Amino acid sequence: MRGQSWKRGLPRHANTLDDVYLVSLSRFTDDRGSLSFVEGKTHIPFTIERVFYIYDVPSGATRAGHAHHVLEQFIVAMSGSFTVSVRTPSEARRFHLLKPFEGLYVPPMIWRDIEEFSSGSVALVLASTAYDETDYFEDYPTYVDVYTAIASAEKTIASTQHNPEPGDGLAQRGRSNV
Repeated sequence: MRGQSWKRGLPRHANTLDDVYLVSLSRFTDDRGSLSFVEGKTHIPFTIERVFYIYDVPSGATRAGHAHHVLEQFIVAMSGSFTVSVRTPSEARRFHLLKPFEGLYVPPMIWRDIEEFSSGSVALVLASTAYDETDYFEDYPTYVDVYTAIASAEKTIASTQHNPEPGDGLAQRGRSNV
């Protein structure tokens, strides 16, 4: 069943919308046309494990409507245009994609909707993992609960971390803090 977070365990990090960003790709143009390319671990921060594309979307339809536990995506408007709306429980942002030489990087734990497809548009999606139905959050309230728990745990950990001081027990265990 999709959206069962316990099958995968908790994600490693509650990304924010600062972790979602546009990437401009190289564009080579001459009288024969234009060429752009994407290389995993060069233009995007992951190795490409899967490629899929969305097309023939009826007017007014919305695609996606989910978040991923661990999957990263890079979304490109190969033809036409569409809007990618991304959000966390505390913020939202919209990106209008319309250039085949520009894409949107979406990390794990970011809810996304793809909407406002123009006629004849094609969305190319590069993904960091093969398809895994247990990687999906399709229920927004469940996503919010898990995201909030992770963000809260990260805050707690950050507030309790400190640099060891001499005499705090490290030397007694034979370790040096130098």
